[in-house]
Amino acid sequence: MQLSSNKNISRFGYAVALMGALFFSTKAIFVKLAFQTTKVDALTLLTLRMLFSLPFYLIIGFIAWKKEGTHHITSRQWFLIIVMGIFGYYLSSLFDFIGLQFVSAGLERLILFLYPTFAILINTYYFKNKLSNVQIIALVLTYAGIGIAYLGEMKLDTTHPNFFYGSFMIFLCAITYSFYLVGTGRIVTKVGTTHYTVYAMLFATIGIFIHFLLTKNISSIHFSSTLIGYTSALAIIATVLPSFMMSYGMKHIGSNNVAIITSVGPVSTILQAHFFLGEKIIPLQIVGTSLVIIGVILIGWKSRNPAITA
Repeated sequence: MQLSSNKNISRFGYAVALMGALFFSTKAIFVKLAFQTTKVDALTLLTLRMLFSLPFYLIIGFIAWKKEGTHHITSRQWFLIIVMGIFGYYLSSLFDFIGLQFVSAGLERLILFLYPTFAILINTYYFKNKLSNVQIIALVLTYAGIGIAYLGEMKLDTTHPNFFYGSFMIFLCAITYSFYLVGTGRIVTKVGTTHYTVYAMLFATIGIFIHFLLTKNISSIHFSSTLIGYTSALAIIATVLPSFMMSYGMKHIGSNNVAIITSVGPVSTILQAHFFLGEKIIPLQIVGTSLVIIGVILIGWKSRNPAITA
């Protein structure tokens, strides 16, 4: 009976992690729809996303504090949490939202999906982790896949004057998010998953709010039911729910399996972009996406760090 119960938990863990990955993949769709149907800019949309998400994280953090108590956090750990929150999550999200104004949702997800390879390169360069043959093959496959998909995207649309600028912003997002991933993997076990997530999100939100208040005016936000609807969906469906689903999955099936499951993200985003945004799917995009997914699956098998999805 115990064995059967464990199998059921494992199957449920896979299902929850898969749903979390699918929910995360809706982010670019909601962002693009918000840009298309409202006059919102990237910073305002990001600010509203964090504003709508923050209460949920604070409630979860309060529950965790009541249940587990406070963790002793050193001044160095506080510094790293602040850096990860502000210069990791905040900057990567800002770069991502800016880039989505100028590139397709499918291309955004593919470029962003380079972050596991960047995390490996950071660990190799800074922490002297040796690259295995499998990881080298994975790196070659992912970068070749991105190159092929990008060539396909260029055939579809390079008429937008900021197409390459948008691509570069998504590329910066992948780089900054990989630093967030590496830093998180080295501090989250010392601070605790829930506490770390809440603190990092809080500092990221503070950074975003300060940025908004220094450059914009609250009265400049043109609130509408459409904007509130997309922002709420972005905060709840594409941010809060999947973050806890992935945490549940990592707890019950392991971070390596979750890392592999997240490979469904680019495919899901490309399909959603086709049906909801009218983005075309071409053979080069399919080939490139396949190579990227194979590369990330190989990385997932070799990785010991938690999989965190943007």
